Amino acid sequence: MNQTIDIQLIQKLREISGAGVLDCKKALEQTNGNIEKALQILREKGATQVLKKSVREAKNGLISAYIHHGDKIGVLLEVNCETDFVARTDEFKNLVKELGLQIAAANPLWVSSQQIPKDVIEREKEIYKKQLLHENKPEKMIEKIIEGKLQKFYDQVCLLEQPYIRDPQGKQKVKDLVNSVIAKTGENIVVKRFVRFQLGEE
Repeated sequence: MNQTIDIQLIQKLREISGAGVLDCKKALEQTNGNIEKALQILREKGATQVLKKSVREAKNGLISAYIHHGDKIGVLLEVNCETDFVARTDEFKNLVKELGLQIAAANPLWVSSQQIPKDVIEREKEIYKKQLLHENKPEKMIEKIIEGKLQKFYDQVCLLEQPYIRDPQGKQKVKDLVNSVIAKTGENIVVKRFVRFQLGEE
């Protein structure tokens, strides 16, 4: 049964979905004001702009401090989203908390492979090449093997490429966790930066 929808609720759905006012109003009327269900309707109709969300600016979000059990490891982390509304949701707050835990436990050095300095990547490639030449690997196979070894390197040192520590099978990566929250909220989410402190580190 339809009901009169508050204009603020329509505006919130517009911010999340990027859909037009009329589409948002109709979707909210169909779901009796339930934003999550209304967003699902908009997605099914193709009325949202979620496919373009990765290029949308993410200037809101949270800066979070995470202290690991025992008070010997701490993480300061910035995660961005598009609206303050999403930044205050449980889904977003929980994601930020999980990322803090991941950083504390798995000690990544960069957010993604795009942040790794070129000289670091070239140095890794050179090491792998020397190892493979010593193993007498065929020249035509070396480049392919190096790419595989580089991916394993990224899996270790890049936050988004690391296996998610709560997945016992190790199939889910941290970027999959982030993408699942992007799908739920309908907003672009960017892990901006982090710093990890460990007691006694130089």
